[in-house]
Amino acid sequence: MHQFQPGTTVLQVIPDLNSGGAERTTVDVARAIVEAGGTALVVSQGGQMVAELEAAGAEHIVLPVKSKNPVKMLKNAGALKDLIAARHVDIVHARSRAPAWSALRAARAANVPFVTTYHGTYNQSNALKSFYNSVMARGDAVIANSRFIADLITARHPFAQKRITVIPRGSDLKGLAPDSVSALRQQALKDSWGVPAGKPIVLNMARLTGWKGQKVVIAAMAHLRDMGHRDPVAILAGDAQGRDSYVAGLKKMIADNALQDQVRLVGHCSDVPAALALADVSVVASVEPEAFGRAAVEAQAAGVPVIVSDHGAVPETVLAPPEVADEERTGWRVVPDDATALAVALNTVLAQEPGMLEAMKARALDHVHRNFSVETMCSRTLDVYAKVLHQAASG
Repeated sequence: MHQFQPGTTVLQVIPDLNSGGAERTTVDVARAIVEAGGTALVVSQGGQMVAELEAAGAEHIVLPVKSKNPVKMLKNAGALKDLIAARHVDIVHARSRAPAWSALRAARAANVPFVTTYHGTYNQSNALKSFYNSVMARGDAVIANSRFIADLITARHPFAQKRITVIPRGSDLKGLAPDSVSALRQQALKDSWGVPAGKPIVLNMARLTGWKGQKVVIAAMAHLRDMGHRDPVAILAGDAQGRDSYVAGLKKMIADNALQDQVRLVGHCSDVPAALALADVSVVASVEPEAFGRAAVEAQAAGVPVIVSDHGAVPETVLAPPEVADEERTGWRVVPDDATALAVALNTVLAQEPGMLEAMKARALDHVHRNFSVETMCSRTLDVYAKVLHQAASG
């Protein structure tokens, strides 16, 4: 095992630093680089997480790397090459396709190692898309955030197989523990949501976009009401990121189903631990496969029963039959895009005996602590950096 050396400068490149798993991982890894004695640089177009990044001791540089315009991408490559030289960058780590093409060109021109993290499933409907996606498999090291994604990379880009390392996305498990969230924080958030006392909370935390399945949750709440459950309140917490027409559609669906008292659109939630501390059940309703599924891990870390769509990396993050026995489950998995199945699962969770739920929560907590801590993710990422630098030095 090669050791990350103090003084190493790592440049991460990502489109922006708004909410999302890739963005959270960028900030977490930047913090780990600084704590290990390195210099952490991040290039993006900016966003709400820049302040946190800079508070961690990293430096943010603004470039229009979200653009897919070929001319801008070429200019970005030149700007990145100049930055690599000026700041004596040792490693370039790309986390998204458009900026990865610029970063790859810059890294090769500057003769420094290039690392990628394949964060998503990425649509690949034709040969052009396949080529565009392939940049994420062209790293000297290619990090996959789940075994599901590692298998996907191998199937799509066999040339990368020997350079793939699986590093599951990590979460701040200590900060998610229920006893780390004050009653004051919980009450402040609950008041902002407008949820009356005594109402069970069904939490769906995901950016507001079609594939995250908010419409499935709304439809499931209608089914749940028809099954006699009128008390639960679904909180749809997520940033719309400009998708105004999608939000309007959600509001119309809520109104059409007369669910104004049972479904709340609350916007971006910056206090995830407090949201989870308030939740009676967490729902991950994605209608397309999740590359990892951080929300499911964080719910388990917070001691919240979780229901997830059964595809993508979910069998790695939430244990349930048939992969394990029922008494070993850490959550519930349901058929994707099936509001009836989700409603039935919600009914099951809400009717569970307290003792059964507590035992399952304990198993879930043990599962995530063994596999999905931010410390483990960051340590393994720094090991990858050390390995590629050693390989580069060895010729």
